[in-house]
Amino acid sequence: MSTTLLSRPSNESKPAEKKRSKLGFRLSILTCVFLFFAILLRGIATLPLDTSSLTPFQNWLNSVSDWIGNNRTSNPIFTFFINIIRDSINSFVTGIQYVISQPIGNNSAPLIGWFGIVVLLSFVAYAVANIRIAILVASGLVALGLLGFWQESMDTLALTLAAVVLALIVGIPLGICAGLFPRFEKLITPLLDFAQVMPTFVYLTPVTLFFLIGPASATIVTLVYALPPALRITAVALHEVPWSSVEAAISMGSTRMQALRKVQLPQAKRTIVVGINQTIMAALSMVTIAALIDAPGLGKVVIRALESLDIGSSFQAGLGIVILAVVLDRTTTAAASKVDAEMTLAISHKRHRQILIAGGVLSFVAIIFSRIFTWAGNFPGTGFIGSDIAKYTDNATNWFQAHFVNYTDGITNAVSYGLINPLQSILTNSPWFVTGIAFVGLGIIFGGKKLGIISSVCVLGIVGTGLWSDTMATLASTLVAAILTVAIGIIFGVWIGRSKRADRIIRPILDAGQVLPAFVYLVPFLGLFGATRFTAILAAIVYAAPASIKLMADGIAGVPATITEAGIAAGSSKWQMIIKVQLPSARRALALSTNQGIIYVLAMVVVGGLVGAGGLGYLVVAGFAQISLTGKGLAAGLAIVLLGIMLDRITQAIAARSTLQGNK
Repeated sequence: MSTTLLSRPSNESKPAEKKRSKLGFRLSILTCVFLFFAILLRGIATLPLDTSSLTPFQNWLNSVSDWIGNNRTSNPIFTFFINIIRDSINSFVTGIQYVISQPIGNNSAPLIGWFGIVVLLSFVAYAVANIRIAILVASGLVALGLLGFWQESMDTLALTLAAVVLALIVGIPLGICAGLFPRFEKLITPLLDFAQVMPTFVYLTPVTLFFLIGPASATIVTLVYALPPALRITAVALHEVPWSSVEAAISMGSTRMQALRKVQLPQAKRTIVVGINQTIMAALSMVTIAALIDAPGLGKVVIRALESLDIGSSFQAGLGIVILAVVLDRTTTAAASKVDAEMTLAISHKRHRQILIAGGVLSFVAIIFSRIFTWAGNFPGTGFIGSDIAKYTDNATNWFQAHFVNYTDGITNAVSYGLINPLQSILTNSPWFVTGIAFVGLGIIFGGKKLGIISSVCVLGIVGTGLWSDTMATLASTLVAAILTVAIGIIFGVWIGRSKRADRIIRPILDAGQVLPAFVYLVPFLGLFGATRFTAILAAIVYAAPASIKLMADGIAGVPATITEAGIAAGSSKWQMIIKVQLPSARRALALSTNQGIIYVLAMVVVGGLVGAGGLGYLVVAGFAQISLTGKGLAAGLAIVLLGIMLDRITQAIAARSTLQGNK
């Protein structure tokens, strides 16, 4: 690069560079001090704990669990509140199941058989979207039946619908309040942040402690997980409505409520529909994981297959989850686009109304058929293609493992011995107070005293759970997966951000990847690498990569044209443009990419406890399996939350600092 303004900082940029230099110096000192004391005091105060051992805190959690179990039918809190909620939600879910999935009365089929459901949902898809989406819905539903999972798919859909309905009933009114009243929004924002940072596993144990296992607990845990998107996006939708439109309505005599109903909500409709899309996808993701607490549906099939390492069956059920996810996502996404078009055109087509009437009549006839004819009630056959897919998958897996075992073992050993084991050894063999002080130091450096206090609370809380060593093992896997995820995010993000063609090709793949539930990612890597910690890390990388790549791509694409043009005028090569111009200008996007990468990775690494990842995820699963370890499972969930909060707050502080430096 020639000696120009880009290569010689101006006087205004010197203070920012001085601050960055000071920050780098502090981080270097902190790293050196940590490594020195970690090596010097290696093996001291590492707080290890055997799987079968319990701390006083964990024993206390066990006693709380026992008390709840003993007083479930007598304590007024349960008899007049918790049990009523549980029974009501059970009845609600069961009612939906009787309509679409479970036989009712003496009949062998639900109220609406498979034929009626296919026609009805295809008609709904056409009504809210278009004919292409209707064909997609019909094809997807038939494919679920051909896989042999019609009833399981409808059970999953029933639980998802129940949770989404409840989430929208609660979330949209609260979102409206948050959009109208800034104080209320400020009050609930930390709660929403907390809920979205928590990995999905963490929700399961406390909910089942009060509501037992079954559809009610599965619906409640899904409701809690799916509520934040509905609430937040509704609030954002109202914020996006120009205030001038509201003022114009009020000046014409409308009350504040009339302005909300006639101006703000209609203009926010499209964004609210997007929020419904995100709520549905979050609910579907959680419903599959809720199979661990006896939620019926496809998730239970995957769980059973993973437990027995039955790759064929797990792939077969995973494919069903993918199909259901794609159908729901594409339908709601197209519905949002149609809302946009209707608001723009405001045209009512006579032919369209006629088709809707004909479709409604056809749906009614199909429902009647599904009640009268056996072939239209229960899906014919037991899965024409599902068993073949499972068999071919098993054969392909066995062939791959037989011919490529040396390569897979080599990759696993290289990453394990080259990255994971050294990092885990440092973290687990260092005194807890040395590592804890390092975390507090990071908090102070990036976020000041307030973040230092938050980090201190999180560190002491993890120590209090008695699971410091397991937390460090989970942290090691999380950091390795996050580093690889961020590297992938930078490589592909820069490519997509610089190339419109790459963006058109790759972004739809990333969008599709983000709608898949976490379980789906475990299946292929389980078949390739077996039940190992490396399998969980690979699944975590693939699960987190879409969000990381998209954030990085948006950051690169958003670099101001003036900066890019200055770099070109200075004679920069392509690599100089990337390294010296675009990446430094997109440092906030890089920080946000790192933040989301860590949060997604942590969630998936914890789920990896099902396939041999160990650490806190394994303890959460053990807490489900053994009553004596319930307290330990609850403590593991708390440790995961504290670790997630600490990592999230530190990386958010890095992003905020990057934004501040970028503005300067």
